[in-house]
This record gives sequence, structure tokens and C-alpha cells, in this order.
Amino acid sequence: MASTAISLSLPTFPSSSSTVKAKPSIFSHPHLFIAKNVPSSSLFSSSTKITKQIRTAFKIKCSSASFSNTLPSALLFDCDGVLVDTEKDGHRVSFNDTFNEKELGVTWDVDLYGELLKIGGGKERMTAYFNKTGWPDKAPKSEEERKAFIASLHKRKTELFMALIENRLLPLRPGVAKLIDQALGEGVKVAVCSTSNEKAAIYTLAANTLGVEPSSCVVVEDSAIGLAAAKAAGMTCIVTKSGYTADEDFLNADAVFDCIGDPPEERFDLAFCGSLLEKQYVS
Repeated sequence: MASTAISLSLPTFPSSSSTVKAKPSIFSHPHLFIAKNVPSSSLFSSSTKITKQIRTAFKIKCSSASFSNTLPSALLFDCDGVLVDTEKDGHRVSFNDTFNEKELGVTWDVDLYGELLKIGGGKERMTAYFNKTGWPDKAPKSEEERKAFIASLHKRKTELFMALIENRLLPLRPGVAKLIDQALGEGVKVAVCSTSNEKAAIYTLAANTLGVEPSSCVVVEDSAIGLAAAKAAGMTCIVTKSGYTADEDFLNADAVFDCIGDPPEERFDLAFCGSLLEKQYVS
């Protein structure tokens, strides 16, 4: 089916005052899960360690609104760059703090990290960087020891990243809380899907687990690779561009915005998500 592409270029407005902390109303909601691509078979679970760590991350109160038109069966959010600008202000900072703690003499600035993001996965990113620029003096020499060294760095990076979230240092992007609030209030299922590879599988997994048709789902993504994954899964996709993805090709998106937005600078809402599905069915 043909999709309707809508591209809007709007000015950036101040961030939402919402911050990442204390929101059990989302993570305890029966229709919200975190999909994480891991080696085990339990890829879609609300009881994983990382879920427990960030279940206090969103303070969202379910409210009821009137939506007379078609609504999505499920609203699926990518995590990094969509809910929070985690790459620049979270993961990058945590990598640098880890390098500093270990006295490696390495710093990833904003531009460099943007290039490194082309490599999926934190461990893979560090390995590729050190292979290209040279391994730190404090790094081991054998391949097996280096794998363990990278794993330890990544583990520490994750701990520091979670501390940023738990200490409310990463604000939600504008409009995120509003849109999830509207969805939960209308009985629309909500999921957060995060993975560094095999991204298309995670959206198919989400639809299957939630028991909904892919064609009735709306995905909110921020990257071209995420858009391609959503489309490969047969879903409608709205792109909210982030700092590192603003120049990517979103030609196949059903709509493109700079953010979701809160009133009075709102870009779109749940009703708009439903309107995209109506156009899909008409096509």
C-alpha cells in the first residue's frame, strides 16, 4: 500500500520540563514492555534488570480524551533519541566518564560520537575505535583479554548511564509524556523497543507479543535505520529527528517532525497517529 509522506521543518522550542525519573504508572502498566535484543529467548519482558532500573523513569498520569477517528492498536517507541536525547547527553557522557575513570586518555566529542554511532553496539563501537586509532597503553595485548576489557568498560558505562537516569539528569523530549498519556488513556497499547542490531525483528516481536496487527501499529523513530525497520515490519512510522539524525534520509516516513511537542508548540498527537492509519487504509 502507498503511504502518505508529510515532512515538516519547524523551529526548535525549549525542552519539556518533564524529567526522567519516577514514573511507575507507565512501567507497571500491563501494556507497556521494554523489548531488548539479547541472546536469550525472553526478548520482550517487563521484568528484566534494566526495566527495573528505569521503571521509575516516567511520571505519566493516564487521562482520557475524546478521539472519534481510527486509533492505533499499539504505539511503539524507539528509546535512544526518541524518548530522551540519550546518545549525546547520556551514552556519550557515560563513555567519556568511564574512559576518564580508567585514565585511558580518550575523549569522544559530539562530532566524533556522531560518526561512531554508525557502528551499532557500544562494545563494537569501542573496539572499532581502538582498532583504528590505537589501543590505550592500559589495555591488554591479547584478543581475548581485550574482549574482557571492552566488556568491563561497557558494564561501567551502563552503570554510569543508569545513574544519570536515576538522578533525573536526562529530560524527556518535548511531547513524549503527553503522547504516552493520551495512548494509555485511550487504551492504546504502548511499548518501548530498544536494540542495537536486528532492529526489524524487535518491532515484529513487539506486535506479536502485544497481539496486534503490524499494520495497526504506529512507530515513533528518530533514525533512518529505525524507519527502515518499522517499514520492514509493515508499520506506519513517524520520525522525530534528533541531533545526530537530522540530516538522514526519511523519504519513506509517513511523517517527519523535529519533535512530538507540547502545547502550544505541539507538532502532533494521538489523533494524528490515527489519521495516518486512515490514509493507509484508504490507499
